[in-house]
Amino acid sequence: MILNKQHVLYQEDIRNILSVKNIEQLHGKSFLITGATGMVGVMLIDSLMALGDVRVYAVGRSREKAQSRLGEYFGKTMFEFIEQDAREPFDANLKVDYIIPAASNTHPLAYSQFPIETIMINIKGAEHALELADRCGATVIYPSTIEVYGNARGNEDFTEDYTGRLNLSNARSCYNESKRVCEAMCQSYIEERGVKVKIARLCRIFGPTMLESDSKASSQFIKKALAGEDIVLKSEGNQFFSYTYVADAVAGLIHVLLNGEAGVPYNISSEKTNVLLKDFAKMCANCNGKDVVFDLPSETERKGFSIAQKAVLDNTRLKNTGFTPLYTMQEAITRTVSILS
Repeated sequence: MILNKQHVLYQEDIRNILSVKNIEQLHGKSFLITGATGMVGVMLIDSLMALGDVRVYAVGRSREKAQSRLGEYFGKTMFEFIEQDAREPFDANLKVDYIIPAASNTHPLAYSQFPIETIMINIKGAEHALELADRCGATVIYPSTIEVYGNARGNEDFTEDYTGRLNLSNARSCYNESKRVCEAMCQSYIEERGVKVKIARLCRIFGPTMLESDSKASSQFIKKALAGEDIVLKSEGNQFFSYTYVADAVAGLIHVLLNGEAGVPYNISSEKTNVLLKDFAKMCANCNGKDVVFDLPSETERKGFSIAQKAVLDNTRLKNTGFTPLYTMQEAITRTVSILS
């Protein structure tokens, strides 16, 4: 599985991201991005570097990993890699225009194996981003998650003011509860310190910048499709979820940064990619003429799984700001497999 950044479809994705409303406002600006080697981080940095005159400080725990994911930028004057854990504070002299704290454990095995780390990366990462923004006057765009809503009370879609049922009885709550705390921190820094913070709530993201280690169901489906193997489904697949192709997610994130209101959360999703889990699996299997095989999860896998049966983001608020998601589910899957083949 090799990310071909020169692939015509990947380059088209970058151009689509850079067609976001008011993108010209980013020229000459500087960004600090944690989680630089993650799925969102890589495509975000590729897009910003394509603008040509944007300075990027990319933060990650491993220089070796960064060189494998972002190596083409090492040595460029507008790019600097900072080898640092997101739980550590930033250099007091650092000054940037925008901060995106995207570092997080975002897949089930990480939740189940490292719940304490998951909590602390989220909370300390947000704290240090907000503290830096307070010192240097930067704007923070905080990547939150669909999981802050909890589990749906009924058959409702999640609007930004929705509150569902919470489940604190297992270690998996490490992710969603720490993200809820981070949003509360964002609002507190706005109120008490006057820090400029915008909030984007992302849903289940997939696409060609996925990591080999990603244990999310969507990533497993795509890896099986790439390998020409049957798709293994760890449930009956009746869960109905919002997914977002990574290019739409990054475009939505940048759009909220440029066009959203401070302190107001925006759901980033697309009605074109709301789908049953089993249908997602089937579309991946169809890429290589394979089948969907149902298999019970291991105990370790089960601990990291969401118990939600429906989790759909209403994106009305986002669309009212002038954002239009581009990709259908079939297009997104086809593009992902093509770029990684």
